[in-house]
Amino acid sequence: MRYLRRHWRPIMLSLLPLLVTILHTLSLPKIGVFEQLDALIYDARMRWTMPQTLDPRIVIVDIDEKSLAEIGRWPWSRHKMAQLTNLLFEQQQVALIGFDVVFAESDESSGLTHLQRLAKLDFHDDPGFSARLAQIAPSLDYDALFAKALSQRPIVLGYYFTTDQAGQKHGVLPNPVMQQADRAAQHSDLPDWTGFGANISQLTKAASMAGFFNSFTESDGVVRALPLLARFNGNYYESLYLALFRQFTGMPSVTTDAHSATQSASEQIVLRWPGQTFSIPADPRMAMLITYRGHGGVHANSFQYISASDLLAGRVPTDQLKGKIILIGTTAPGIVDLRVSPIDAVYPGIEVQANALSNLLDRQFLQRPAHATSYEFVLLLAIGLTLSLLLPLISAPTAVASSIPVLAALMTFNSWLYVAHGLVLQVAALLIAVIGIYALNIAYGYLAASRSRRELIQLFGTYVPPELVREMIKDPGHYTMRARSDELTVMFCDMRGFTSLAERLSPEDLQRFLNQVFSELTRLIGANRGTVDKYMGDCVMAFWGAPVESPTHAQLAVKAALQMADALERINQTHQSGSLAHHQLKIELGIGLNTGQMYVGDMGSDIRRSYTVIGDAVNLGSRLEGLSKIYGVSIVASESTRQLASNFIWQELDRVRVKGKEQAITIFAPIAEMPLPPTPISQELKLWETFLTIYRSQNWQQSAELIDQLLQINNKKNLYKLYQQRIVEKKTQSFDPLWDGATNFESK
Repeated sequence: MRYLRRHWRPIMLSLLPLLVTILHTLSLPKIGVFEQLDALIYDARMRWTMPQTLDPRIVIVDIDEKSLAEIGRWPWSRHKMAQLTNLLFEQQQVALIGFDVVFAESDESSGLTHLQRLAKLDFHDDPGFSARLAQIAPSLDYDALFAKALSQRPIVLGYYFTTDQAGQKHGVLPNPVMQQADRAAQHSDLPDWTGFGANISQLTKAASMAGFFNSFTESDGVVRALPLLARFNGNYYESLYLALFRQFTGMPSVTTDAHSATQSASEQIVLRWPGQTFSIPADPRMAMLITYRGHGGVHANSFQYISASDLLAGRVPTDQLKGKIILIGTTAPGIVDLRVSPIDAVYPGIEVQANALSNLLDRQFLQRPAHATSYEFVLLLAIGLTLSLLLPLISAPTAVASSIPVLAALMTFNSWLYVAHGLVLQVAALLIAVIGIYALNIAYGYLAASRSRRELIQLFGTYVPPELVREMIKDPGHYTMRARSDELTVMFCDMRGFTSLAERLSPEDLQRFLNQVFSELTRLIGANRGTVDKYMGDCVMAFWGAPVESPTHAQLAVKAALQMADALERINQTHQSGSLAHHQLKIELGIGLNTGQMYVGDMGSDIRRSYTVIGDAVNLGSRLEGLSKIYGVSIVASESTRQLASNFIWQELDRVRVKGKEQAITIFAPIAEMPLPPTPISQELKLWETFLTIYRSQNWQQSAELIDQLLQINNKKNLYKLYQQRIVEKKTQSFDPLWDGATNFESK
């Protein structure tokens, strides 16, 4: 009792994280951060333990970019799919085929429908036409050809369920694998689907089976489990990978067993053969946790990929796929089915199905035991109370030394259960409880902040975003308001159309609109580690590289500028369709960026001071902002900024002499962040570079031809119209050997 009276404060403080984690474990309620940490631990453990070996039983026939280039764009005609199916069974002698695609509409690519219409209308009195059409019709009925290829063969078609409010239904569902009455128990966690996208009736009837390929995406966007069964209109339908497994293993019947006698999982999907039973552990959603074999993709070597075009072209040796299970899907850009997996941020959807099928074939599963919550509660209570009572008695170093083995033991035991028995137990609450109890005991009696940290917050808190202030607090002695010279990047951002806006809006609406714009622009500057210098009417001034040094200050400034231009476009669109639409609000940005040596520090008078930048490089940034309107772009940057932000695609605008500068400088506009795939814009930029070379050589005739080509590509770009006008004026002038290609600007 004396011990409790002496240490009751740190003990009670330590009980806070214990109470929070117990409530989370008992779902009163679940805490999102804890669930995210459990997910991260689960994913990390999956990556550490994946076998990274090839499964030779399953082969993915890939409708890849190469196939589209050789055969044509997707979807292919059904006679091509029939050819592929026949080839796999007759030449390659595969064991089974599953389609991870849907054939939801009839194939009219052969023109048969049009010919039949002609026979009834324009050629109804021509018996020869009708007779000939009757002869060739079977070869032009591509759906029938594909259905014939599917018939009497071990094939599983794919389809999907939807949960849209309209409950749209396309195609025909296969027969359910289980009726409502067959269920041993009901769970509210099982989703009720409202619609589906299935195959046309002719193909559904021809194929021996069909399975849905929906996945469960967790709150963090990761696919860790695939449903085994789906409930629709009171009936239960099987997944693609379960249907493939049943087809491959002799068509066992499917039943469920909730809270089985082994208590090994919340649900059991039971497959029954004559004299044999096989149980698949599932969660209350009837989903199976997937054990991924390794990284995904053509070159990852978890599953063999074969291009569909190679098969159709006969480049795959006969019988190479004999006895294999074939999954037909696509990884081609534009139609690619991608998922986020615990292994890779971009993972082919077809390979998720392959992993699930591989798990069933190996009959090795991950599962969360039905008694997991009780186990976690007891362990949490025992460890939490022990640490809460013992830590107040020991010093901080001893506390650290004792807490680390506890954490290590928890992780080791949890990992052993996972690796040896496939048990998935949540460990985040235990870790957070241990760390929280330790941290609160150390924090008890520790001063909230030192004097230097408070001063730092007072000095810089109004200038820089909170993220940078927190970074500066780690080493407060390194930062000072004293002026210094350094290479920084400065931004001037001016709103165009402000005067017209002020004339049309009430003071209250104007204030609300400007506050929204400034708040968003300031947020983007701060998100990219920028420091807001000041607001000047409708202009924002900011800089990068101080007070926290950043070697990528130019890159961050350019990124912020591009995001600010996009943000203002979104704001304009919102207001043009909102309550202020009748005002026809349209604000544009003019942004100038320059990188160079400038002075930064606390400057001003005794009455008012501010943390700001000054110097010729700053003045040049202001001049560049003024040029943005002339060249019809949102952002104008100097050569020095472009050189340090080489990870962006740039378009050179001109060589200019601004007021106060005798030396010409080259100015640029950022287009997008690299890499930029081959697009019309890349061809446009190449043509533009050629134009500038010809233009500066004073070849006005060829310059005019090139600028006309550019205007044909993009006739809305004011930059091209500006140069077109310049060429018209310069055609009247004689050749000037002293002209260096620069444009002079005398005004600010």
